[in-house]
Amino acid sequence: MFHRSQRLLLRPIWPEDWQGVFAGIADEGVVRNLARAPWPYEEKDAREFAKLPINPLYPRFLITRARDAVVVGCIGIDAVHADTPEEAVELGYWIARPFWGQGIATEAGRSMLEVAASLGHKSLVASHFLDNPASGAVLRKIGFQPTGQVSTRHSCGRGEAAKVAEYALELDEEPSVISKAA
Repeated sequence: MFHRSQRLLLRPIWPEDWQGVFAGIADEGVVRNLARAPWPYEEKDAREFAKLPINPLYPRFLITRARDAVVVGCIGIDAVHADTPEEAVELGYWIARPFWGQGIATEAGRSMLEVAASLGHKSLVASHFLDNPASGAVLRKIGFQPTGQVSTRHSCGRGEAAKVAEYALELDEEPSVISKAA
């Protein structure tokens, strides 16, 4: 699956993309804001990530600039096996440091919401570490609402648990969010 927005192309991650992934994520400032990526992030980590199978209902994408295919980050959704009867779907992303502050996370996030809705997902959850308020701003811009819950989540990149603010979005309301974003 591919998805094109105004400036970006979201496309599958292929094994040969490992160098682009590595160049963007091998930065402690990026990794410390992620739950699953280790620090230090090594070439072998990028190679393994780029080879992971993708579940068609829970895709993850390489975010590239549409004009020149430069890798600017990754975004995806994944099933979260929570203590609730229904499985939650979680949005996650990272943007390489040279591309921070350019609206890329917001644009890619809106695109990912369109993909999630097209796959039949009804709601999404997301979170950000409390010391990363920029990610919270992105989540609010794309329509997520703070739940008021703060929990603790382990960060492999930090090597410890840290507090996260939790967000939720009902995709039934999504058409109004997408139309506002246009």
